[in-house]
Amino acid sequence: MRLALGADHAGFQLKEELKVLLADAGHSVLDLGTDSTESVDYPDFAAAVGRAVIEGRAERGIIVCGSGAGASIAANKLTGIRCAQATDTYTAHQSVEHDDVNVIALASRVTGTALAWEIVEAFVGATFSGKERFVRRLEKVAALERERA
Repeated sequence: MRLALGADHAGFQLKEELKVLLADAGHSVLDLGTDSTESVDYPDFAAAVGRAVIEGRAERGIIVCGSGAGASIAANKLTGIRCAQATDTYTAHQSVEHDDVNVIALASRVTGTALAWEIVEAFVGATFSGKERFVRRLEKVAALERERA
């Protein structure tokens, strides 16, 4: 799978670890930064990952910040992005299966590398179910996006 990966300074180390694990698992990784632990603004990297998904440069995206909250909020401001904050494997796969999530946000200050990798594996291994009730709900989400525009 082609994955966009980005992080702020708090998520830098976990991003670097996930980048290696993803590549070793055969995924194509588009690293959108940051490149150090020097303080940066999470919305810039959430937007870069979201735009890569919207533009088709990546099939899905992963963003990492300290709590996962800020990055998730920022990514969800982009029309067409459905980002879930995932601190467990159930949320990671269920959000794809039911909500067709295309980006996940990880919390580097909450989630260690081993669990983060399990979350990522659950996310990339999941597919949207396409069940009528989930499609209907996503149509309502799209209507909310159009209202915002």
